[in-house]
Amino acid sequence: MDVMPLLLLVAGSAAVAGAARRGPVPAPLLLVAVGLAVSYVPGVPHYTLDPEVVLPLVLPPLLYKEGTESSYLDLRAQMRPVGLLSIGYVLFATFAVGWAAYLVVPGLPLPAALVLGAVVAPTDAVAAAAIARRVGLPSRITTILQGESLLNDATAITAYKVALAAAVGEGATWAGGVGEFLRAAVGGVAVGMVLMVPIHWLRTHLKEALLQNTLSLLIPFVAYGVAEQFHGSGVLAVVVVAVYLGHRAWEVDFATRLQEDAVWRMVAFVLESAVFALIGLQLPTVLKGLGAYQGADAVWYATAIFLVVVAARFVWVFPATFLPRRLFRRVREREEDPTWRGPVVTGWAAMRGVVSLAIAFSIPLTVHGGAPFPQRNLILFLTFTTVIGTLVVQGLTLAPLIRLMRFPGRDRQAETLAEANAQAQASRAAEGRLDELLSDERNALPPPLADRLRTVLERRRNAVWERLGQTNPVTGETVDDTYRRLSREMISAEREVFVRLRDHRYIDDEMLRALLRRLDLEEAAVYREAG
Repeated sequence: MDVMPLLLLVAGSAAVAGAARRGPVPAPLLLVAVGLAVSYVPGVPHYTLDPEVVLPLVLPPLLYKEGTESSYLDLRAQMRPVGLLSIGYVLFATFAVGWAAYLVVPGLPLPAALVLGAVVAPTDAVAAAAIARRVGLPSRITTILQGESLLNDATAITAYKVALAAAVGEGATWAGGVGEFLRAAVGGVAVGMVLMVPIHWLRTHLKEALLQNTLSLLIPFVAYGVAEQFHGSGVLAVVVVAVYLGHRAWEVDFATRLQEDAVWRMVAFVLESAVFALIGLQLPTVLKGLGAYQGADAVWYATAIFLVVVAARFVWVFPATFLPRRLFRRVREREEDPTWRGPVVTGWAAMRGVVSLAIAFSIPLTVHGGAPFPQRNLILFLTFTTVIGTLVVQGLTLAPLIRLMRFPGRDRQAETLAEANAQAQASRAAEGRLDELLSDERNALPPPLADRLRTVLERRRNAVWERLGQTNPVTGETVDDTYRRLSREMISAEREVFVRLRDHRYIDDEMLRALLRRLDLEEAAVYREAG
């Protein structure tokens, strides 16, 4: 096995993603653009998206990372719009795009057209999260988009299986399709709920941070694999487990959380970078074998499908936003009155991604009887152009659209006040607990150490309030910024001494690593404490 193409992909995509952090273009868009540009460069290896790799090995960790960083409480509060998009919209888009493709493309059978509709229906979790974080969407819209993209893959994959069964001649029925969807949804959620409690118990009872993080890396694959074994949705199982573990992450040992955060940031960075680069690199594979569909015809079909995908999104989003308020009093009482700005952004922020391409590449070459699958290469091409179109057109214009909408910005002052009040309540509880512990002779400490505990507590309590203070007229820093900078300078001085002592053989490397780790944890604590 030649590993050089894989190394080139990882290294190249990581370099491009790193460069994107310094520029105005979000990383997913730049990665796709670079992938497109280099796909025909002589000497570049040939890359093909393998659904047997992407769906079970790449998708679960990406969904798990996004799920653990989602808010269970926010998702629960927005479950109605999330459900309407992740289930209702996906099914609507499947039929709308499928019917349009059936009418536009001569000779494309309706079942094959519905396969195309199911393939391009789901929005991408990674793209939605990356764009939302970059452009600063309002929190409610961000929650809805992330919730939709976490859950809609299960709906789309099920719709694809039903449409594919009809296209290859397995005689799929409406009742069978509904049953397939229910089995996948109920099975996936059930597996996730069965696994989440014992997995969390293991995470809280394993004492070695290394073992805990090894378990963390296995969790998405275990959840996905078990659910698929029981013919449930592996996607839903991963999301259920991830949201639950993220909600209860505070119960895990602090060392595990520190390591886990670093590990998953690295894993997500590598996978996300490689995935979006792979999308662009598929151009030669997609164009190969288009046959009769060349030139103006191919451009027309691609443009028509892209426009239908965009239009269908708005056709669904606006009624789904306003009709429930008109029809149900309970919805009006529980939810704020939406403005037209939210549906506009929600309708436009619907990028497609690697899941659509992976599903498309899983379309079989032949139907029952041995005949070629009707217009398979054209379906691959239309999926590719739709993914590229949504990423480039909608991704590049989303930030200007949000600025044009003039959403009210986040109230940083109010957020800081809320944080300060929360910290004050926690500090009072900690101070009371400290007094209670010190009153027990078993916890007796010398006065300097007891005072140090109180000083740390006082510093933590005052840190947030200091962020509201004035800045230094000379440096422009707040008191908080100055404290953090000076603390890090002191730690840096200590670190240099430890290294010098190691170099002079006064301490060995093992002791140096222990001392440096202690300083690293202290520096991380200072950084977090100072906000």
